[in-house]
Amino acid sequence: MRALGIAATGMMAQQTNVEVISNNIANMNTTAFQRARAEFTDLFYMNERRQGMQSTDEGNIVPAGIQIGLGVKTAAVRRVSVQGNLANTGNQYDLALQGRGYFMVDLPQGQVGYTRDGAFQKSPDGQLVTADGYVVQPGIAIPDNAKDVVVNQSGEVLAYVDGEAEPVNLGQIEISTFANEAGLVSIGDNMLQETAASGPPIAGVPGDPGFGSIRQKFLESSNVNSVQEITDLISAQRAYEMNSKVVETADQMFSTVTRMR
Repeated sequence: MRALGIAATGMMAQQTNVEVISNNIANMNTTAFQRARAEFTDLFYMNERRQGMQSTDEGNIVPAGIQIGLGVKTAAVRRVSVQGNLANTGNQYDLALQGRGYFMVDLPQGQVGYTRDGAFQKSPDGQLVTADGYVVQPGIAIPDNAKDVVVNQSGEVLAYVDGEAEPVNLGQIEISTFANEAGLVSIGDNMLQETAASGPPIAGVPGDPGFGSIRQKFLESSNVNSVQEITDLISAQRAYEMNSKVVETADQMFSTVTRMR
């Protein structure tokens, strides 16, 4: 009875779907979180009668064959790179990207992480760092006597210090884009890393063509839409229930055949 196996694949697929949706909902308030979407494809088919074959000696062609599908499988869980809303925080070290791009961060073992979470802070030695203490490239050192720090839309970091009439340029923040952003791998802590699927990073200056700009004193909110997620959750639940009903029906049919024997 193939229906049992087919329905089982449907239940497993919807279980994956619910897990993806639940992770989206759990990260509704995570800074710069990008929602994910489960994608499915059908499994291979059993051909009991091929379309296009000759049905008689005269060469008559079968217009439609008999193919029985064997279920569904999860093809991918794709990150949806849609801009989240910008929330004003008033913190001078909070930076949001408006448009494409990722901040570059120095990770342990010399690796580079990519993130849109611009909730940066000042380390004890004056470096601009993430909440976990990772240094933001290219290593902006903020002097202790800085009265104010300004980051313009092009990523230039300027500090107003005591005794100086003009602001001091502390450096230039660069950002990176990728040919296939969905190919980046999540490693937790709002951090991504490149893979062969994402392609190599393309570094540039914020505001240049193809790159987003920086908004100081703003943070990007999660792009999770609560109404959409609840709607998707209900749809996944209904699909799971229907597949479980198919299992029950197929089991009853099998029991009927067994009793007949």
